[in-house]
Amino acid sequence: MRPTVNDIARAAGVSLATVDRVLNDRPGVRPAKMQAVQEAIARLGYVRDVAAANLARGRTYRLAFVLPGSEGQFVRTLAEAVDHAERQLANARTTLLVRRYPPDDPHAIAAVLAGLPREDVTGVALMAPETPVVRDAVRALRARGVPVVALASDLPHSGRDRFVGIDNVAAGRTAGVLMGRFLGGGPGQVLVIGESMLLRESLERRLGFDLVLQEKFPGIVALPTLESHGRGAEVGAVLRAALAHAPQVRGVYLLGAGHRALSEALAERGLAGGITVIGHELTPQSRAALEAGTMDAVIMQNVGHVVRSALRVLRAIADREPIDEGQEQIRIEIVMRENLPPRAQPG
Repeated sequence: MRPTVNDIARAAGVSLATVDRVLNDRPGVRPAKMQAVQEAIARLGYVRDVAAANLARGRTYRLAFVLPGSEGQFVRTLAEAVDHAERQLANARTTLLVRRYPPDDPHAIAAVLAGLPREDVTGVALMAPETPVVRDAVRALRARGVPVVALASDLPHSGRDRFVGIDNVAAGRTAGVLMGRFLGGGPGQVLVIGESMLLRESLERRLGFDLVLQEKFPGIVALPTLESHGRGAEVGAVLRAALAHAPQVRGVYLLGAGHRALSEALAERGLAGGITVIGHELTPQSRAALEAGTMDAVIMQNVGHVVRSALRVLRAIADREPIDEGQEQIRIEIVMRENLPPRAQPG
């Protein structure tokens, strides 16, 4: 039989009320009694049923997702995954908040974080650039005892509790191998386009990409990163300008959003399907580019898994429970036209 709280109380020589205080991390227990309860728990092998305990004391979770308000399809897909997760959690005593901030405005991000309900929020999942203002805002939340996970793009110097997403250096290395193989090792030039190099994910992807080209494909030169600032029209503008001055370009590496604008700009110059294009995240726009043959490969992460993992991690931190590392590892996947997954059905 599984040990119970009554068994713990008898083994520790304390009251049920004392055991309850220790299990729920409430004050009012002398150090000697707390140690006796903890030793009894270890000796008996007691495993707490967190779900039942939360139900008994009416525990609820209110988790906030703070996302950029950009036009990027990946962010939109992420927000849709949050909505879907909330519907699935209708009976799990969990409610989700989604807050958006203007892109390229660290002070707006800090204001959103500071404006979250002080007593109500159990944890925060944040997708944001790592700037000094954002780091300070995350540290302020942590000082209030609010767990914070970085979502998709890491914030390693902010004091966040955990990063939820793929290894972006490995994703960039994967893009480098694909580009090198598709181009036959070179020679040639590759344009690199990103939303903002303030995003950790862009920095790490670019780093991994460059390392592989230097190690395995020295005949391929990756040009300096062009930033679109999350605006589709900017992708087309920077691409047109770059192609006019770099006639040896044989490939394009898209670090983030802008699949549709990129395809349109290449088509205008008669280069659609004639230049190797590798990007990230399977969205309706990148899917259309793969189907049309204007994009060769997409490196993706399962967005639903990312959101569900963030929820599990935040609840585990709030409950001081261990995190299942295997379950929370987000895999890198490579998608091409030949292995496109079926389209999601509405509803």
